[in-house]
Amino acid sequence: MAKKTNIKQLKGIAKKIRQNIVKMILRSGSGHLAGSLGMADVFTALYFGGILNHDPKRPNMRERDRVIMSAGHICPVLYGALAEANYFPKRELWSLRKLGSNLQGHTVYKSIAGVENTSGPLGQGISQAVGLAYALRYFDKLSSRVFCICSDGEHDEGQLWEAVMFAGKHKLSNLVVIVDRNHIQSDGNTKDIMPLEPLKKKYEAFNWQCSEVDGNDIKEVIGALEKAISSKIGPWCVIANTIPSKGIKFMESDYKWHAKVPTGDEAVEALKELGLSSL
Repeated sequence: MAKKTNIKQLKGIAKKIRQNIVKMILRSGSGHLAGSLGMADVFTALYFGGILNHDPKRPNMRERDRVIMSAGHICPVLYGALAEANYFPKRELWSLRKLGSNLQGHTVYKSIAGVENTSGPLGQGISQAVGLAYALRYFDKLSSRVFCICSDGEHDEGQLWEAVMFAGKHKLSNLVVIVDRNHIQSDGNTKDIMPLEPLKKKYEAFNWQCSEVDGNDIKEVIGALEKAISSKIGPWCVIANTIPSKGIKFMESDYKWHAKVPTGDEAVEALKELGLSSL
């Protein structure tokens, strides 16, 4: 897909994705708002900033890069990015979490173009990503890369660290893990529930390359990901420091919005902050 290098244009795409996240979750009556809004800039960088090798017209091309959702609950941001990239019509977005919909509350493999894995149990997606990266490299002999989207809270799970250890041992330079470091989880702040620091040093101790960026600065995110994909050494972890519910001041950095649905009035106010005058 053609790379959009104009940062102003990329910011506009991220804003559209955020607008649709709010509308999706309001219409569905459930969903995870904070993480989805916080990661809109990262997904814009991936799909529109020239990072991913992907083609909406050929979503199953063998040589494509894969995006694996370990933090499957923030799938509204993935769906929003895929629709913006023309993987499927935007009208599909309004079916989020509906009975029989292709867009469920956690990703379902092959439910719709662009969705690469079934998610749900936190900590499991990185194991899927590691296995996929290993198979692509050593069995399929492809140059495809695997990008795994993880939350910081799921680093409480032991399975995640087993996968990190395996990837470091096998030097999977075709694997990039992006950690949504927003410092919240469903019932509190990560520092109070299970402190993660020094997270960067932990990844490095498992023989990973690791960088830390402002996850809401698209230019900075693109720079970090370009460095990761151009490196012959790996695997890579990019810790993206994000603001949960980014773009909506009355929601930002409040863990209570992790899975809270806005009321109609709150949604109107949220969309107003995102540049829309109505639902």
